[in-house]
Amino acid sequence: MALPVGTQMKYWGLAAALFLAVLWFLGDVLLPFVLGGAVAYFLDPVADRLERLGLNRILATVVITLIAVLVFAAAALLVVPTLVNQSVALVNVAPSVARDMQAFLTERFPSSMDEGSILRQSLDTLGETIKERGGELIDAVVSSARNVLSVVLLIVIVPVVAFYLLLDWDRMTAAIDDLLPRDHAPVIRRLAKQIDETLASFIRGQVTVGLILGTYYAIALMLIGLDFGVVIGFVAGIISFIPYVGALVGGVLAIGLALFQFWGEWWMIGGVVAIFMAGQFFEGNILSPNLVGSSVGLHPVWLIFALAAFGSLFGFVGMLVAVPVAAALGVIVRFLAERYKEGRLYKGLSDNSLTIGPDDDTPADDA
Repeated sequence: MALPVGTQMKYWGLAAALFLAVLWFLGDVLLPFVLGGAVAYFLDPVADRLERLGLNRILATVVITLIAVLVFAAAALLVVPTLVNQSVALVNVAPSVARDMQAFLTERFPSSMDEGSILRQSLDTLGETIKERGGELIDAVVSSARNVLSVVLLIVIVPVVAFYLLLDWDRMTAAIDDLLPRDHAPVIRRLAKQIDETLASFIRGQVTVGLILGTYYAIALMLIGLDFGVVIGFVAGIISFIPYVGALVGGVLAIGLALFQFWGEWWMIGGVVAIFMAGQFFEGNILSPNLVGSSVGLHPVWLIFALAAFGSLFGFVGMLVAVPVAAALGVIVRFLAERYKEGRLYKGLSDNSLTIGPDDDTPADDA
């Protein structure tokens, strides 16, 4: 005998409250496990493909882990130091850049830099604000990483967690499926499949797009000689999951610095513009259609809200789980909307109370 709907809602509400409470109280402790789970989810299709090629699950997991460790080590040795150094340098030189920009604008556009103008006052405070806030941000990131377990311990735990989760992924999903309530198992499986398709399209696809775009922007801007090109390319790639925002933010930063750095060398400025135009064309016509898909059911505004809300409530861990939760809520809301449109509350009684006359489209009077 099935449980009453009210009782079921209590159980599901309790489960949701428990999930939020775990995020709230454990917070940073969950970070390596959330990261490890994300890595395992991201790499599970690769392991499945290797299994179809003839490897068993253990060997496929070992191969993936070794390749991932080599890639991570290469990135840590070649990319991360440059990225950190450029980020720190960008924060430190912000005051001098603001002063130089003020002199630049005063020389070429004197009318816009009159004493007391809003633009001049803004530039006077912009550099120091960036340096102060940027320094606070870097200190917060470093101290947060130290408070988790320390950077070294985090680097050790995440691969171990990812390895075991990737190894047991199929068994875990089968065990969870076995625990589903039998009355609702088909509906839950259908919703879970839709959530997985949304996440697979968005997270796996968009992470790949972001990595490709970030690498392209960073290398292209570095080759053209733009100062802080690696940082700008990384920023443009990492926020490219919000349509057009990555290219817009990165393009504004890069073109603004190019105007200041290459003033008079219009071919260099045009080169920076061409880099972002080519990247946007490549993303919109090749990368996103093939890796992300035409529709994943995640509106950019909904994503921004989810990231802001979960980040505010649960910190960095909340931002990591914001996209999966947003995807799940989107699928559930669409399912509830479908059920609502099938119900009496939406359709009302008009289908039963009215009949159409044989010769016209007006309701016939009841006898």
